[in-house]
Amino acid sequence: MTHHYFSGGNTFELVMPIIISVSDYDSMDDLLREIEKGETTIVITKDVRKFRKPVTIVSGLQERKDAKDITRQLKIKIGTGGTFKDNQIILQGDHRETVKDLLAKMGFREDSIEVY
Repeated sequence: MTHHYFSGGNTFELVMPIIISVSDYDSMDDLLREIEKGETTIVITKDVRKFRKPVTIVSGLQERKDAKDITRQLKIKIGTGGTFKDNQIILQGDHRETVKDLLAKMGFREDSIEVY
């Protein structure tokens, strides 16, 4: 939309910008998740708990709102018990490489996942 104004023989053209507001929260959330996936450094370690039982500990996802959902997906896909506690995913058993592969399939960059 343009408006023409005349002032003392000079012509001024005023251009009105068209603003389109799109409120698609799902798309914005998806975009933010993709950005966060690229910036996250995930550390996967093994620990030994009571009765010499190994556990896999995944840290570095504490800032993510869907950390509990990621925990649930890992537990289902691996077929093991576990929890999200103290900003860490704790899975029963030594599943370090499997967790790395599954997180990569979920969209996390492999070079941002460290396994110890």
